[in-house]
Amino acid sequence: VQLVESGGGLVQAGGSLRLSCAASGSIFSINDMGWYRQAPERQRELVAVISSIRSTNYADSVKGRFTVSRDNGKNAWYLQMNSLKPEDTAVYYCNLKQTRSVLKTWDDYWGQGTQVTVSS
Repeated sequence: VQLVESGGGLVQAGGSLRLSCAASGSIFSINDMGWYRQAPERQRELVAVISSIRSTNYADSVKGRFTVSRDNGKNAWYLQMNSLKPEDTAVYYCNLKQTRSVLKTWDDYWGQGTQVTVSS
């Protein structure tokens, strides 16, 4: 499985960006498609995740500003980021966790990362 991200860049505070992630290879129907970020000298943190039944979970810091969505037909998922703040500056990674069965172990895949920089 390979993940390819796109959509990062430089934006002013208050602006918007949309990140995309496309997966290729063997994708199982039971999966979580997520976004993580890592700022300099900080640990990687969960930003948002959407499950195969489309339940979502967001970090408190992005609730109400970011929206995660998915397109199963394209094996793709997205992160719409609005009202961006300088503290959102980080490398954003897409993540796929999947399993053949809920009784089996989950496999974990990462994108290459894309830089998001929000200027004040």
